[in-house]
Amino acid sequence: MNILIVDDEALARSRLRTLLADCRDALPAHQQRTTVAEASNTAEALALLGPTGGKGFDLVLLDIHMPGQDGLALAHAMQALPQPPAIVFVTAHADHAVSAFELDAVDYLTKPVRRERLLQAIAKVQRTTRPPAPTAASAALPEGETLLIQDRGRTERLPVAEVLYFKAEQKYVTVRTATRSYIVDGALSDLEARFAPRFLRIHRNALVARRAVRALEKHYDAEEGEGWAVRLQGSTELLAVSRRQVAAVREELAR
Repeated sequence: MNILIVDDEALARSRLRTLLADCRDALPAHQQRTTVAEASNTAEALALLGPTGGKGFDLVLLDIHMPGQDGLALAHAMQALPQPPAIVFVTAHADHAVSAFELDAVDYLTKPVRRERLLQAIAKVQRTTRPPAPTAASAALPEGETLLIQDRGRTERLPVAEVLYFKAEQKYVTVRTATRSYIVDGALSDLEARFAPRFLRIHRNALVARRAVRALEKHYDAEEGEGWAVRLQGSTELLAVSRRQVAAVREELAR
C-alpha cells in the first residue's frame, strides 16, 4: 500500500509514520509492503498526486485545518483524478465528519489517533480497494454501496455488503452485521427501495440479505404462535417469516 500523509504539522506527520510502522508490523507478511510519503499542504499533495494520480497512492491520510486550501478542498480535487486514492481524514476536529463522508471518505479519525483505530481504518481501505470476487447473486449489483451510521458521536460508513438484516423497532431500524448492531433513523420501506436487489422482505418488520439466507425452519413464537423463521449465515438469531413471504424465502433458497 502506498500512503500519502498530508498535514501541516511536522510532529503530526511523524506520529502517523510511527503508527503506520506499528500497524505494518501487525499485518500478515504479504501485506507489510508499505511506502509512505508526506506533504505539508494541499499544493504539495497535488504536486505528488499529479493530474493522473502521480505515484499511484492507495490511501491519503488527510488533515482538515491547514493553511491555504484545507483538506476538504484537497479531497474535492482528488475526486477529479482518474483513479483517486482512498481518503481517511485525520483531524483534531470532529465537526466536519458529515462533510467528509459526503466526499466519499472511507473513515474519519480524531487526534490523538490510536494504533487500533488506524488499523481499523486501513482494514476498511483494503476492503474498499480489494473487494472479494462477486458471487453469481451479486455480480450485477452496483459496487461500493454504503450506509451512513451516526453512532455515539461518531459517523461511520458501513458497507451494505456486511449487513445481515434490517429490522424495524418502533421509530428506529436495527442494522445487524455479523459482529454488531447499529440503530438508524428512517423507514424500512425506504431501505427496501434503496437496496432491493440485495435484500428480501421476510416480514412487515424485517429485510434480510439474500446472500446470507441459509435455512427456513418451523418456529414457535409466543405472540404469533407456530410459524416459520429464517436462519442467516453469521448469526445465531432466528427471524420470523410471515406466511405470505414463506414462498419467497423458499424460492431464494432454491436459487
